[in-house]
Amino acid sequence: QTSFLTPPVGFSLFYLKGVVPKEVTIKDIYVGVIPFVLLQVSMVALCLTFPQIVTWLPEQMYGGR
Repeated sequence: QTSFLTPPVGFSLFYLKGVVPKEVTIKDIYVGVIPFVLLQVSMVALCLTFPQIVTWLPEQMYGGR
């Protein structure tokens, strides 16, 4: 998911550029997406640091089968 939002490719950003008004620049779009990329990267880092949070809900739902 993150690869669709970050350079050098950023397919989602180019698609968004095609549907926004002309006065919105590609730089505006890249700056606007930074918080979302940081959130995604921080959540991946959190899951790698504490892998038990990934399995907690399934264990609660299915009783650790």
